[in-house]
Amino acid sequence: MYKVAFISLGCAKNQVNCEQMMATVANAGHEIHPAPEGADVVVVNTCGFLASACEEAIDNILEMAELKKAGAVKKILVTGCMAQRYREDVLRELPEVDGILGTGSYEDIALAIDEVMAKGARPCRMGNIHTAKQNGERILSTPPWCAYLRIAEGCDNCCAYCVIPRLRGRYRSRPMEELLEEAAELASAGVRELLVIAQDITRYGTDLSGERQLSKLLRELCKLDFHWIRLHYLYPDEITDELIDTIASEDKILPYLDIPIQHCNDAILKAMNRRDTKASLTELFAKLRRRIPDLVLRTSIITGLPLEGEAEFEELCDFLREEKIERAGVFPFSPEEGTKAAAMEHVSAEEAQRRAELLVDVQSEIIDAYNDSVLGDVREVLCEGFDSESMRYVGRSYAESIDIDGKIYFSANRDIIAGEFINVRLTGVMDGELTGEAME
Repeated sequence: MYKVAFISLGCAKNQVNCEQMMATVANAGHEIHPAPEGADVVVVNTCGFLASACEEAIDNILEMAELKKAGAVKKILVTGCMAQRYREDVLRELPEVDGILGTGSYEDIALAIDEVMAKGARPCRMGNIHTAKQNGERILSTPPWCAYLRIAEGCDNCCAYCVIPRLRGRYRSRPMEELLEEAAELASAGVRELLVIAQDITRYGTDLSGERQLSKLLRELCKLDFHWIRLHYLYPDEITDELIDTIASEDKILPYLDIPIQHCNDAILKAMNRRDTKASLTELFAKLRRRIPDLVLRTSIITGLPLEGEAEFEELCDFLREEKIERAGVFPFSPEEGTKAAAMEHVSAEEAQRRAELLVDVQSEIIDAYNDSVLGDVREVLCEGFDSESMRYVGRSYAESIDIDGKIYFSANRDIIAGEFINVRLTGVMDGELTGEAME
């Protein structure tokens, strides 16, 4: 039996893979060690979506290498997207790494541990990314009241700036029966907030039957004992009237939709192989706000994309001001090796970053206005604990998703248990985040 520690980087989908590896390792008889120090093996599960993510992964690997040099760690395994994307570079440039597993070989983690510990080998396992196993036991790394349900793997959208299809393979939906069984287990374990995730959840089922099945899946999930169901990564052109009706009519589905648009300029969208137009996005957002009361929108935006000049950037700023999207992640364009967009003419990294900072300022004004507009409202809040710095309880309402949005800080006249839902009257703003008072 070996002590195995895990470090998971990147997105929630990557986190699910890490949870599955943890269960595989535990079932093989090993101990999940809470920290790298003192571990026989440290598994660094990497993101490789952007150059910045690869840099973060390398920094973490080098930190583990220092621990290994000091004798606090015996072996280092690198898994995930960066290993898949740069396997030869990792093996050549990082001699401290004792083995790698690509995104098609997560289930081989226990075998890799045995190889590096018992045989002294340097495994390099690269299974088929198009057929990799998606299901399996998990050891949840989220708080006990929330969990992710990954309903599909891979992506067929092939956006010009994105490497995901090369790292995760073609789009594959998981069978609905399998998903409902896993969801029922999560509900029985006490999960109150279920986050439905995939690279594109709106496409769910199209590869199985040729028909969109997300609405049907959501209606079945709403029959289980969850309090909240939250949706992440809906592609604009795949949102149907049936799906909108399902979201609007099911009380458990939160009126919080994560819809990445990346840009609004028609020429840029076309060049990036997006299937939207500025007019279609405007029409969609208007329809969603009209049919889903109290809707909060989240999106992703990239500044400095090919074809973006000053006029196109100003158009993007104006679009954000007009649509008043409540949550937005803003990223400067990263010309990723092997993508079509990287070969197109684009502004410098410094200019893309400058535009990103300007757009963040625009978004900050939108968030401030939104926060002011909800003061006095009473929101149901999921308490996540007590914040000793502010001396208040901290939690999230439907308008804040875990790890990517802000928090709500609130006072209470009684002890509140983490994982408890409590009604909070919103009374103020603190550093851009809402504050309030628990209702008796």
